Amino acid sequence: MTDSPRTVSDVMTHTAVAVGRHAAYKEIIELMDQWKISALPVVEGDGRVIGVVSEADLLPKEEFRTDAPTLGEGARPDLWKAGAVTAGELMSSPAVTVHPGATVAEAARIMARRRVKRLPVVDRVGMLEGVVSRSDLLKVFLRTDEDLAEDVRRHVLADLPAAAGVEVSVADGVVMLSGELRDRRLVPLLARAVRAVEGVVDIRVDLTGSAARPAQRGGED
Repeated sequence: MTDSPRTVSDVMTHTAVAVGRHAAYKEIIELMDQWKISALPVVEGDGRVIGVVSEADLLPKEEFRTDAPTLGEGARPDLWKAGAVTAGELMSSPAVTVHPGATVAEAARIMARRRVKRLPVVDRVGMLEGVVSRSDLLKVFLRTDEDLAEDVRRHVLADLPAAAGVEVSVADGVVMLSGELRDRRLVPLLARAVRAVEGVVDIRVDLTGSAARPAQRGGED
């Protein structure tokens, strides 16, 4: 078995930059530029997240700088943001958030599904605890090849007696399994376990071994 997967709390930025609902448009732009970020959580009261202002929320003002949008019934929702001047008017709400105990994989799926680059990290009652970005989630791939190889040996192969003859090498995050696996029926199981090791980019398998053997029949009297 591998160690428990990394969670959002392991990789997130714990000191989050946020704004209140009355923050001005220019203030938001200045904060994004200062901190080199693409979105800001919007909080109220003692830190409860009520929305997120992203670059996408800010762009309509530039898009319609010379041509005022038609804001009649049925207009695109983002057109209304062209005239917005505060975070409360600009923000996307409710915010797409994640809990600190979520796995890195779960956070990645949320980002992909909702098409966002950053997620506010909130506790059970919606209080801001930090922010996790795409770059934070990719930190798992910064592990060294030596560290990955040792992890595969210790937490995958050591738990599989039939893999005693399997050798591990890693190059640029790609794991190569070579040598002998006594029962080749275990190859899919072994490959799946190796892929589950955080930081593994891909896996190559070059194993020899026996196929499934028929059960032996009992001796005759």
